[in-house]
Amino acid sequence: MKYCLVFCLGLISFLSTAQKNASIAFEKWLSLKQVGTPVISPNGKYIAYTLTSTDWTSNGYDSEIWLSKEGGTPIQLTRTSKGSSSSPAFTPDNQFISFLSDRGEKTQLYLIPVDGGEALQITKDEDGIGGYEWSPNGRQLVYTKADPDSRKEKAVKERYGAFAVEGEEYKLSHLWLLPFNYDSVLLAGLYPCYTGKDSSNRKPDCYKISVAKKLTDGNFTVAGFSWSPTGTAILFNKQPNPLINSSLYSDIALVDISTKKIETLISNPSSDGLTEWAPDGNAFIYRSSVDDSISNFFRNGRLFIYDLSTKKSREIGADIDENKSIYTWNEKGIYFGASQKMKTAVYRMDPQTGISKQLSVPLDNTGTISFARKSDLMAIAGRNFSDLNEIYYGTWEGNWKKVTNINAQISNWNTPVNEIVEWKSKDGASIEGVLLKPRNFDPSKKYPLLVMIHGGPTGIDRPEPTPGGVYPVMQWVEKGALVLRVNYRGSAGYGEKFRSLNVRNLGVGDMWDVVSGIESLQKRGFIDTARMGCMGWSQGGYISAFLTTNTTMFKAISVGAGISNWITYYVSTDITPFTRQYLKATPWEDMSIYQRTSPMTNINKASTPTLIQHGEFDKRVPIPNAYELYRGLQDRHIPSKLVVYKGFGHGITKPKERLAAIWHNWLWFNHYVFGEPEESLPVD
Repeated sequence: MKYCLVFCLGLISFLSTAQKNASIAFEKWLSLKQVGTPVISPNGKYIAYTLTSTDWTSNGYDSEIWLSKEGGTPIQLTRTSKGSSSSPAFTPDNQFISFLSDRGEKTQLYLIPVDGGEALQITKDEDGIGGYEWSPNGRQLVYTKADPDSRKEKAVKERYGAFAVEGEEYKLSHLWLLPFNYDSVLLAGLYPCYTGKDSSNRKPDCYKISVAKKLTDGNFTVAGFSWSPTGTAILFNKQPNPLINSSLYSDIALVDISTKKIETLISNPSSDGLTEWAPDGNAFIYRSSVDDSISNFFRNGRLFIYDLSTKKSREIGADIDENKSIYTWNEKGIYFGASQKMKTAVYRMDPQTGISKQLSVPLDNTGTISFARKSDLMAIAGRNFSDLNEIYYGTWEGNWKKVTNINAQISNWNTPVNEIVEWKSKDGASIEGVLLKPRNFDPSKKYPLLVMIHGGPTGIDRPEPTPGGVYPVMQWVEKGALVLRVNYRGSAGYGEKFRSLNVRNLGVGDMWDVVSGIESLQKRGFIDTARMGCMGWSQGGYISAFLTTNTTMFKAISVGAGISNWITYYVSTDITPFTRQYLKATPWEDMSIYQRTSPMTNINKASTPTLIQHGEFDKRVPIPNAYELYRGLQDRHIPSKLVVYKGFGHGITKPKERLAAIWHNWLWFNHYVFGEPEESLPVD
């Protein structure tokens, strides 16, 4: 793993001083290590997971694989000199861990013993590989890869250069089947390969790395797949192409390993997606919008069981009013999770009766659960509200072990106190939020208030110790501010009806929820309404932009990758169906709803100093939205600044540019809300 001590103690000390009244430097916050999804071995003895660190030297993030035996102290298993290692999986015999890594030959598959040692490369695909999965007996594996350029495509590029036709710029991905023999990998190249008839030494056999053969072919792309428990077939998601909107028309197909025959099993008008096989291989669970292609963005996803013998489906889980994440289907039932307000509930369902029972989990938020095949042991990623994510090991009966110790990183940090608050919005809807307060909070004092709005809109804010993304929330709270995180209408965790409350009411209803939240705090007497600010990214950026042009209550606002004009957005985003679903029309069918919900409609009412942050190549919220808002504010001589992060899409995904974005927000709000002198980014 690539570790580099980039900043000496003196520099960290300087930066902390530059971050007035904040004890944790932004670089230290950005350098927090994070655990990824755990995977437990079939026998339940080992847990593998990724640990991601910040690599300031390469301006990126390094993920490596760690291993714990029976919940004991983890050891680092991989050390990739350049790049990361990801997607760990145990071989069915529990002896090895496979993983993906680009070690100079595009992304390939590697194998390493559970007891450690050198990793062996087991694929040499010149195009690199995507996702993969072992067959149940471990003698084969299947992986996806994108089709290479055809001879015709190469000739066109050579003659006409680079151009793209909208909606046609993609590569289809298909399944490839790879035979696996450990001896072939271990002994590859150690013996000569004799082919002549007169050879006097025909033994031992010629060992070499196996070559994969294409399993699926056709004018479709494979978007996800799973081996049958019998190892005779593979289910896969079959999409017209890999473009993001194509998932709305995905089907589920089955390919027979021996004959390569493909049979489409589920083909509803809207999206279908596989989730989990039954343990006996006679059925599987799938998620479907059935015939709903006009509201599936905000309605609950529906779950079905398909019986291979009867070729019939039956719906399950409709009694749980939230989207459901399937963990596994084993002999004891179907395990799944669902948000219940800000917490995550875990359930076990009887697949025959459809009755679900909530299970006791000593965590507020449960992420992924990995179940052993041959025991009741499992590995869980999750956290309580006051903690960072950790990996746990145990059974439903208890005796859980905490495998990792990620929270040691913040044990001495002055993190905020989180309080869940609730209020009534303008139309009577119940809204929840998280109020972050300093540890020395005094309800008799008045504090500046900053509002941070999540994206989505079907995201959700929960209590956590170090929130923020590109917003230095922890440092602002330590500086003496309160921060309100609003789960506005449309947020996940509160049921389908709540998620539908901003349909044809985007911006307007969201504004009600933010303003009523501020008013509820004002009644408690501890906020200074003369010193307030608001910020958010993506949908949170849109709501912030709407507040910029429709309110005068804030001293400063920051708009991150936000929509400013739904018409501009509709014609340029890569998810046009999103707009049609929430506004229930195209601009050409109902221009009034596009105008009523667009921040630019009331640009002449704007007066709030506004910082605009945007990625140069954002396809989700294309950058004309940023320029349109910026030009409108500039024409009205309102203090405004547009920062474009070069080379980025919808998110700021590298640490140095993320550091810049944090500083831009820190300085903007410090000046306009806290009344400090205007400053530039520190460079010394």
